[in-house]
Amino acid sequence: MLNQLDFTGGEAKDLIMACQITGVYDVNRNENVQPDDYSLIKNWVESVADLGLNGVVFHNNFSDDTLQKHPNEKIAFIEVPHNQQYNPNVYRYFLYAEFLKKYAQNIDNLFVTDVSDVVAVLNPFVQPLYVANPNAIFCGDEPKILANDWMMDHSTHLRSNMADYALYEAQYCNETLLNCGIIGGNVKVMQPFISQLWRIHQQYNSHNKTNYTGDMGAFNYLARTQFGTQLKHGAPVNTVFKAYQNDRTDCWFRHK
Repeated sequence: MLNQLDFTGGEAKDLIMACQITGVYDVNRNENVQPDDYSLIKNWVESVADLGLNGVVFHNNFSDDTLQKHPNEKIAFIEVPHNQQYNPNVYRYFLYAEFLKKYAQNIDNLFVTDVSDVVAVLNPFVQPLYVANPNAIFCGDEPKILANDWMMDHSTHLRSNMADYALYEAQYCNETLLNCGIIGGNVKVMQPFISQLWRIHQQYNSHNKTNYTGDMGAFNYLARTQFGTQLKHGAPVNTVFKAYQNDRTDCWFRHK
């Protein structure tokens, strides 16, 4: 499906990737995001490039004219079709999985992040915690436990379709809520993680008709049940979610 995919980042060994799909309803903004709006990704792009890192943005909406107005040699823009069976929050994992099938051998480390509300503050790949934990999954989190009202509603579809989902919720109900807006690690860990996450969505989340995407539910389920001993989350990986700590410079990423 991605036969036109052309990664122009060359021999980039460390990558930060994101996805911007428009033309569909955005559940986080409660509106249809307009196409060709570079302002939505401007801060992300500049934060990654300013650190000297290579970035990839998958998109279905930026015109050649817009990209020419905002040249950035550190960021590769890859135009992709959007399979409207899946919400963009979910479909991005297909794009990441397909990308890694083709380019994993050229990559050492990567993060995949949200694009409109996350910025890179420090180069994560050189941080002592990162270097000392080559088998870790680094991810964002929130100052909540898994068993909060929003997550219970968010997970209705998965709970109805996955035989062990309710058992997982009961077992990990008091654990910190992980946030899939920031996920990273060595490619040898990240490739199987992303592949497994996409398989969960394909098998259990492809006909989700609820008002919730299931991306947070599937991510927390996989991270806790299959990668629990490898998780590193919270500071210094991410600032406090939705605390808008814009002056904080001790974490790798700011998430709202």
